Amino acid sequence: MSAILLVSLRLALRVSLAQYDIVRNSTMASASPTSIDFRQACAHFATGVTVITAERSPGVVHGMTANSFTSVSLDPLLVLVCVAETAQMRGILNQRRRFGVSVLKAGQQRLSEFFAQTEQPDDVESALGVRFRWTVSGIPLLEDTLVQMACNIVNTYVAGDHTIFLAEVDSVEVFPGDPLIFYGRRYHDFTPGL
Repeated sequence: MSAILLVSLRLALRVSLAQYDIVRNSTMASASPTSIDFRQACAHFATGVTVITAERSPGVVHGMTANSFTSVSLDPLLVLVCVAETAQMRGILNQRRRFGVSVLKAGQQRLSEFFAQTEQPDDVESALGVRFRWTVSGIPLLEDTLVQMACNIVNTYVAGDHTIFLAEVDSVEVFPGDPLIFYGRRYHDFTPGL
């Protein structure tokens, strides 16, 4: 009985590539993609916007805007963030071995732009109203955001021109609001469907 079902499924699923003109109408280039091609393709993937925070020196926070952030596992709770080898945050995370993740809300584009800069002047930070709260374990989290997570690094992997930081989630809090979205190299406020 199972052999007959398997044959039936194979016949039902068998589809000719020509039937859908996949080969003839393919727009895939025959040459390997360039970094520009890849960047353009990735711009079509909508992401939320996070700010990764860590203690740079006693009581001093450094933040970095990141959209290369994702959940990895539910058991244990794991996330990862990718940080450029040239980013100041890479050295801080390698040294401190812990970080905060704050998911930005709609309307927080200026915060994202601020934390995307290498230098983060105190006067600009103050003008933007940036506030941090500290976890018991000493992880700074950006206040007034959609989600806040405190994470402890469990492993790192060098991959091309980035380091992947794999971290266990120590705490998580979710607050009301809608996310800030990054798509097509621009920010968008999320508008729920009707």
